[in-house]
Amino acid sequence: MWTDENRGRYERTGRYPSDLTDEEWALVLPHLPPPRQKSRHPSPAQRDVLDAVLYVLTTGCQWRQLPKDFPPKSTVHDYFTEWHCDGTLARIHHALYTQARELAGKKPTPSLGIVDSQSVKSAEKGGPASIRPATTRARRSKARSATSWSTRSA
Repeated sequence: MWTDENRGRYERTGRYPSDLTDEEWALVLPHLPPPRQKSRHPSPAQRDVLDAVLYVLTTGCQWRQLPKDFPPKSTVHDYFTEWHCDGTLARIHHALYTQARELAGKKPTPSLGIVDSQSVKSAEKGGPASIRPATTRARRSKARSATSWSTRSA
């Protein structure tokens, strides 16, 4: 329930509502890979990069519309791609998911799965027959064919 006490706990005071709080950053930091080695360009702070990634994912904006107070869009996108490919984002999600379950007094992993009977029915019907229309080649229109009906000789 939204009480004055709860509102204060969930109020965001950063630049953007998607920015991590200090407590959230402390939870995520151990799961991030070590910062990149120094190159000719200084590496941005990982917190700024993660805040930028969360901004894009939260708002749905395009990478090129990333506000200027974040690191460059190409840098943020490179980190996002790297973290996605090496499994960093999946590890962060799993760690936070299990922690949230433990805080709620549940086991870290669910012990029960529920399958909706409608989902099972549609999966049974869905075999190769339902996939075929999506993979078949579209027919060419007779109106677009090279031979026109009006100019065709008998």
